[in-house]
Amino acid sequence: MTTASELLAAGEAGQKLATHRVDEDCLLVVLSGRWCLDQALPSRELVERELSAVVRRLTFDATALGAWDSGLLTFLAGVLKRCSALGIEVDQDGLPRGIRRLLAMAFAVHETDVARRSGREANLLARVGTATTKLFQGAPAMLRFLGEITLSFLRLLAGRARFRASDMWLEVEQVGPRALPIVSVISFLVGLILAYLGADQLRLVGAQIFIADLVAIGMVREVGALMTGIIIAGRTGAAFAAQLGTMQVNEEIDAFRTLGISPIDFLVLPRMLALMLMVPLLTLYSGFVGMLAGLLVSVYIFDISFFEYYHETLRALELKHFWVGLSKGTVYGAMVAFAGCLRGMQCGRSAEAVGEAATSAVVTGILLITIAASVMTIVYYQLEI
Repeated sequence: MTTASELLAAGEAGQKLATHRVDEDCLLVVLSGRWCLDQALPSRELVERELSAVVRRLTFDATALGAWDSGLLTFLAGVLKRCSALGIEVDQDGLPRGIRRLLAMAFAVHETDVARRSGREANLLARVGTATTKLFQGAPAMLRFLGEITLSFLRLLAGRARFRASDMWLEVEQVGPRALPIVSVISFLVGLILAYLGADQLRLVGAQIFIADLVAIGMVREVGALMTGIIIAGRTGAAFAAQLGTMQVNEEIDAFRTLGISPIDFLVLPRMLALMLMVPLLTLYSGFVGMLAGLLVSVYIFDISFFEYYHETLRALELKHFWVGLSKGTVYGAMVAFAGCLRGMQCGRSAEAVGEAATSAVVTGILLITIAASVMTIVYYQLEI
C-alpha cells in the first residue's frame, strides 16, 4: 500500500492517487480530483511498486474523479501494459465509460492481410477463387458509385451541383497540357512500330504506299485512343486514387459530409469532367503524332515522297474515323476517372491503403478500358461505322 509519506512527497499530484489492498491478491486504485496535463500528475510507478507476485487482480475506483484529459489515459495505458506483462487481470468497471472506450480503442489490434499471411503461398486455384470472390463482392459498390455519379451529373444539368469551377480547370491543366510530353513520346513510338509492321508485309506486294492508310486509320480510330487511355490510367487514375485516399486518411471527406457538401459533387465530378474533356483532345493529338512518325519512316526508310504520303493519308481518312476516335477517347476518360475516384473513395485509413488504392485504380482502369474498347469495336463494326 502507498504510504502517507510517499503521498506527501508527491505533493498535489499524489493526492489524486491512492492504492489499497482489498484482499491478499487484489489491489484497488483510487482516482480522485482533476487529471489534466496542465497540472503535476502522479507517476504510474506509485502503482507499479504495489504490483507484486501475490497480486492477481487490479480494480479501480473513480467515483471522486473530476475533469480529465489525455494525461489520465496515458497513466492508465501504462498501468494496463504493465499488468499485461505481469499477467495480472484488470477490472475496468470502476472507470467512467468514456475512459474505457478510449482505452479499448488504444489497445485494439486490427488484423491485417500482412498478419494473416502464412509462410506458404496459396495455390493458383485458390488465388483465382479469391480474386473472383472479391470481384463479385465489389460489383454492388461499383454500381452504387455509378449511380451516385449519375445523380451528380443530373444535378449538374439542373444547375444544383456544388463544386468550384477553378478546381475543374486545375484538373484540366493537370490531365491535359501536362500529359502532352508522355503522350507525345508513346504515340510517336507506336506510330513508328505500326509503320514498320505494315511496311514489312506491304513490301511483299510492292504496296508500301498503303503504310499511310494503316498508320492514319489505326492511330486515329483505335490505337491513339487506346494508348492515350492506358497512359492516363497510369498517370492520372493513380493520382486521383492517391489524392482521394489521402483525404480519406485525413478524414477530409467525412468533414465534407458533416458540412452537408456532397463529396461526389465537390471532388469526383470535376475530375470526371476534366478527363472527359481532355482525353478526346489528347486522342486527336496522339493520332497526329503517330501519323508524323509514319511519315518519317515512309520518307526516310521506304523512299516514299512527302506528297505521296500526304495525299494517301487524306484519301484514307474519313470524318467517321475521327468521330470513332473521339467517342472512344471520351469513354476511356470516363472509365479512368471512374476507376480512380472509386478506389480513392473506397480507400482505408492508412498509408498502406493509399498505395493499394492507387495500384487498384490503375488495374481497374485498364481493365475497364479494355472491355469498353472490345464492346465499342464490335458495335461500330455491326453498325458499319
